Amino acid sequence: MTGVRVHPKGLCESEDVGDGTRVWAFAHVLPGARVGRDCNICDGAFVESRAVLGNNVTVKNGTLVFDGVTCEDDVFLGPNVLFTNDLRPRAHVKKTGDALETTLVRRGATLGAGAIVVCGTEIGEHAFAAAGAVITKSVPAHAFVAGNPAVVKGWVCACGVRLSDDLSCPECGIRHEETPDGLKAV
Repeated sequence: MTGVRVHPKGLCESEDVGDGTRVWAFAHVLPGARVGRDCNICDGAFVESRAVLGNNVTVKNGTLVFDGVTCEDDVFLGPNVLFTNDLRPRAHVKKTGDALETTLVRRGATLGAGAIVVCGTEIGEHAFAAAGAVITKSVPAHAFVAGNPAVVKGWVCACGVRLSDDLSCPECGIRHEETPDGLKAV
């Protein structure tokens, strides 16, 4: 692991970590986790063995990324984001590997502080979940979701700004159109 910075009080046991990635104090990356380049894994974060983080992923303080979670490039996970990987956990039933549910967070998505993501869901490209959102079903691309359970409240641009009623961004001017998976820039 050349070009990876691990704080003296951080623990990075994975051999599959990209250049420029930083693992801060009290963060723990287990063996077998795949972490791309230029990621920032902040204090107290946990990345389990079968988790996959793309390039330029931010994992803020206290976030838990368990087996079966895949985050594509440029994903932002706010402080204390929590993923699950078992819909019916029991202490006496030990599930591993393919017995665990998966979750996919698409490129450029943001999960706000304290968001909870129930397994078996997909968060679309550039979607934005508000702080405290409880995601129980898949989120379309560019959707802004909030609440418990999280529901679509509007649409956001890749730059993070809420879209106008005509699906254009008042900040960068990019226009969007509806697709079966949510929105896409045109």
